[in-house]
Amino acid sequence: MSKKASTFLSMTLTLFVTTLVAGVSLGFINDITKGPKARAKLERKINALRSVLPEFNNNPVESVQLLKSELAKDSVEVYTASLDENEVGTAIVGSSEKGFSGLVKIMVGFNTDGSINNIEVLEQKETPGLGTKMKDEKFIRQFKGKHPSTFNLKVKKDQGDVDALTGATITTRAFGEATQMAYDIFEDRQTGSKQ
Repeated sequence: MSKKASTFLSMTLTLFVTTLVAGVSLGFINDITKGPKARAKLERKINALRSVLPEFNNNPVESVQLLKSELAKDSVEVYTASLDENEVGTAIVGSSEKGFSGLVKIMVGFNTDGSINNIEVLEQKETPGLGTKMKDEKFIRQFKGKHPSTFNLKVKKDQGDVDALTGATITTRAFGEATQMAYDIFEDRQTGSKQ
């Protein structure tokens, strides 16, 4: 019996040491990569802002506003861009949980008149080759220059103006919903600032 007890104690001790070393290693690696991950995320956000907004020379990231909205779980990010102290556009992060695979998060750039300048997909987990085509210029082009007050952001199948992605109507609906959310927040800010 002493041989079995010795083997059990030996295996338990080995498992404990292995777990301890793995835990310390993962914690150390996480600490090392935390800074580079944050910098990469910030760089992606800055690139998205450059893509969706007209030319600007301020730093919209420094003046980001986080707004609470019943339309979103988290706070909604609002970035205001200006060129030589004149506001040229606003970028708003819209989201929808109704994508085929869940969350669809986009950044919508609005011109000062409320028309869409451009849209950039920030997060999605849609089906490769189908829903992921929401990132394609061909799909996004149908939104550029359109004003959501006159361009219905629903798919044509739902009496809207948006051509759905082939085989990805659910994704297209989520994209339209996220865009509508961003526009609603843009409008709320505009009417709030006029009062």
